[in-house]
Amino acid sequence: MEQSLLYVREVLAPHTENSNVGKSLFKKITKGNYASEEQFIRDLSEDESKFLNQVLKEAIDYSSQEQDSERARQLNDVYELLFI
Repeated sequence: MEQSLLYVREVLAPHTENSNVGKSLFKKITKGNYASEEQFIRDLSEDESKFLNQVLKEAIDYSSQEQDSERARQLNDVYELLFI
C-alpha cells in the first residue's frame, strides 16, 4: 500500500467508533488492495467522498501545524484527487 494511503488509514482510525461512514472507509482501505490513491478514490461513494474531504482537511491542517510537511503533502495529494 502506498504511504499516502497508509496516512489516510491512520487518519480514519479514530473515526471508526462514532461514524458508520468512517468505519466503512477504514474497512475499505484496510481490506482493499489498492495499487494507487486514484484507484481508492474511484471506489468511493458520494457520502464517503464527502466524509473523507472533511477528515482530510482537518488532518492536513493538523500536519501543517505540527510541521510534518511530508504527511501534509501526501494527504493533500489524496485530497486533491477527490476533486478530479
